[in-house]
Amino acid sequence: MIQKHNRMDTVQLTQFSHGAGCGCKLSPAVLHEILSGVDRSESFPSLLIGNDTKDDAAVMDLGDGTGIISTTDFFMPIVDDPRTFGRIAAANAISDIYAMGGTPLMAIAILGWPLGKIPESAASAVLDGGRSICSEAGIPLAGGHSIDSPEPIFGLAVTGRVPLNQLKANAAAQPGDHLFLTKPLGVGMVTTAQKKGIVTEDDLKSAVDSMQALNAVGAKLSQVSAVHAMTDVTGFGLLGHLVEMCEGAKLCAEVDTASVPLLSPERLRHYHSMECVPGGSRRNWASYGHHVDALEGFDRDLLCDPQTSGGLLVSVGNTGLEEVVAILEEEGLHSLSMGALGRREDWSADAPLISFR
Repeated sequence: MIQKHNRMDTVQLTQFSHGAGCGCKLSPAVLHEILSGVDRSESFPSLLIGNDTKDDAAVMDLGDGTGIISTTDFFMPIVDDPRTFGRIAAANAISDIYAMGGTPLMAIAILGWPLGKIPESAASAVLDGGRSICSEAGIPLAGGHSIDSPEPIFGLAVTGRVPLNQLKANAAAQPGDHLFLTKPLGVGMVTTAQKKGIVTEDDLKSAVDSMQALNAVGAKLSQVSAVHAMTDVTGFGLLGHLVEMCEGAKLCAEVDTASVPLLSPERLRHYHSMECVPGGSRRNWASYGHHVDALEGFDRDLLCDPQTSGGLLVSVGNTGLEEVVAILEEEGLHSLSMGALGRREDWSADAPLISFR
């Protein structure tokens, strides 16, 4: 075991964690098994969104036309630099508020730290990184809770607010909607290449920059009435979160794999050939592959790739296409539709929900 360091710059946080970023999440199948044993018989009329539709956050009606949004997200390091880890974890947690169409109000920190193994100065840098992202989002990091834990853990519990007429649930997609993804895929493959010591500096920088970017565009998109549904793409990969959207709305989806945004197609294919596939990709496919038409190799592993602080998956009706494309272009985000949703007349939970062209 590595002994306590005297200098923060010698710390490599990923050495201390068995998982990385949103790849730490329980697989969809395991999570379903756990939640299936939870008593949901209590009724709370003001609770507009709980965990019934696998949404990004809970929403409570305040009775004045607005709702309070509550969410939490935390994980183990996906990068070695403490401050960058804090920034990524914070951006990832705040994303759930934006995915619901809301505006964040405040955050509190969740910190687990292996005392005696990693210096306290590194924990301070993690918190500083988290605070810097909160500042970018215009909210305070107003407190938190910390424990002594075997592995470093950091994240936030975030509170937000949303006008109820702008609330975007992942189950509200409609037939004929077009699908957009605001950030490129590939973070899981790149960070796995980092663990293997074969990642290039440029590729790692692109992934880290993407993970630190706030999904604040969600608040703008929520003002477009033709934006029917949003969710952020994280540990279950693009296909997992799209399956949840389809299940909730009882729809099917067709995805144009050539239009899915990627960090760098050629470099990702290279990393894939070097077996830089996160374990989470295979667990994801095992959990929901039965909902998806035939897919294999690079495309399967990439579309199941666990994303940490990934982009927003947006479902948009025809009347809002031009406005959404304009917003995405103004923000410098990917603005090409990558697929569409359709009605499944004989929809079945066991039938394939996603096909490809």
